[in-house]
Amino acid sequence: MLRIGLFLLTNFAVLVLVGIIFNLLGIQGILDANGVNLNLGALLTMCAIFGFGGALISLLMSKTIARMSTRTQVIDQPRTADEQWLVETVRELAQKAGIGMPDVGIFPMPQANAFATGWNRNSALVAVSSGLLERFNRDEARAVIGHEIGHVANGDMVTLALIQGVVNTFVMFFARLVGFFVDRVLMRNEQGLGIGYFVTSIIMDIVFGVFAMMVVAWFSRRREYRADAAGASLASPQSMIAALQRIKAESEAGREQPLPSNMKAFGIYGNMGALLASHPPLEDRILALQSPQR
Repeated sequence: MLRIGLFLLTNFAVLVLVGIIFNLLGIQGILDANGVNLNLGALLTMCAIFGFGGALISLLMSKTIARMSTRTQVIDQPRTADEQWLVETVRELAQKAGIGMPDVGIFPMPQANAFATGWNRNSALVAVSSGLLERFNRDEARAVIGHEIGHVANGDMVTLALIQGVVNTFVMFFARLVGFFVDRVLMRNEQGLGIGYFVTSIIMDIVFGVFAMMVVAWFSRRREYRADAAGASLASPQSMIAALQRIKAESEAGREQPLPSNMKAFGIYGNMGALLASHPPLEDRILALQSPQR
């Protein structure tokens, strides 16, 4: 609950700061002078409710969404030696990281992957693919699990939800601000909201949304390095490097299959597309782990 409280408090502080900046810059007066009858405070509050509200709801529902989108089967009672080892390894690493025992699951994917999610570091879900269990040796799999435990211990789910809430708010706010300006100033509409507002708002939602995705992806890449460091600490640096090298080899061999888009940020790897990539290149992650040893 402390993390959720800090989440809401931080969001409130952001809104207050933005309101102060707008007042200092005199933006409301500029809009009024141009015939844009718009209450910036009310608009910002509305966008915050939808922006932060959507991010918070997604965070609270993350475990359910993850299970459904990946078809993860949570292990209630281990039935095989692999399941027994997986549960015991998660328990050991969770205790070492100082978090509550997460739910443990396996999802049907021949490619090697894993993810962690959940709104609370003491109520998380850690899942690995069937392919990872089949092909990775125990040390490599343990390092991957340590990486996911690192995401949980570092509070990455709440952190990225906070960032997503902030960017959602500003995407909605500035898209509608531009829409109002185009409708009232450029198209001289004086009655209600015209077509200029709606068309411009939709276009700006898309344009600003792309930039917002870049911001979130940048933060996600930074969190991956921390999760790798956690995996190296909880397992061993050599095992974490070996696991990333194995994933890199499988990716180069064409065996890579990304997680659903809503889960990429917390998987062991994601898309590798430059500014929108949720994960850094595997070469950079391996180098970051090897550098302290040089």
